[in-house]
Amino acid sequence: MEAHVYIRDNPEDYKDLKQAVGLLESPSLTARLSGMIGSPIEGAVKALPASVSKRINGAVAAALHSSADAALWSLANSPKKPASTRLHKVYAATSGAIGGAFGFAALFVELPISTTIMMRSVADVARSEGFDLGDFATKQACIEVFAMGGNSQSDDASETGYYITRSFTTQTMQHLSKELAEIAAKQGTKTISNLSPGQAGKWLAILIEKVATRFGFTISSKFAVQAVPVIGAFTGATINALFTDFYQGMARGHFIVKRLEDKYGYEQIKSEYAAIKTAPVTLV
Repeated sequence: MEAHVYIRDNPEDYKDLKQAVGLLESPSLTARLSGMIGSPIEGAVKALPASVSKRINGAVAAALHSSADAALWSLANSPKKPASTRLHKVYAATSGAIGGAFGFAALFVELPISTTIMMRSVADVARSEGFDLGDFATKQACIEVFAMGGNSQSDDASETGYYITRSFTTQTMQHLSKELAEIAAKQGTKTISNLSPGQAGKWLAILIEKVATRFGFTISSKFAVQAVPVIGAFTGATINALFTDFYQGMARGHFIVKRLEDKYGYEQIKSEYAAIKTAPVTLV
């Protein structure tokens, strides 16, 4: 980073940051689902049998594991290529329609397909913001997006901000970072960029396990809505399109912020983010 470079001196970048704040601080996915069905969704989630909730959590973790590699592998590594956001929503809606048409049991079959489509859409956005899909850090950042779907009931109400969520994923990795640092020291390396496939896999497995707890809550909301007998293929398609649209927005905001952090520094962007978030809304 160059010394004394300020984002406020670059109107285009500052505008991008304001866009990112608007996207990342928008209503949660569960709030949007509640708006769709006209009532709070928490009750429907609580009504799910414990065995189903446990199965959902396991399926979510497995879907995140499989989708990360499949999604990034299926895209050409061409940074700055415009994202195909509409196409991915069509894919997701089609997947959701199939799951909705064949009932509750089919949702577990449809989950890895829809998760891969959403992960691919997230990676597509990352690529459009100039990120290298072959970079391990980009893959990690794509997975982090799925922790941004909204908080579970056990989360503190204040822990809804973007940087709080990022600190959650960072703290999750700290104990493993120490282990990897020791490995790097023994190998004579200074960074984790030279991880073996096994070490990288262990790193991502722990991250996915933690991200899955949050993504699993939003998926439980999806299951709860689609488990209602009168809900059919149309609503399954609508919900999947809503999910994909939401995570595309989270990805766009996330990778804008990371791009600007690379240019201006983490602390400056975090500070400006907070200032934009708390600034009073002015009516035009």
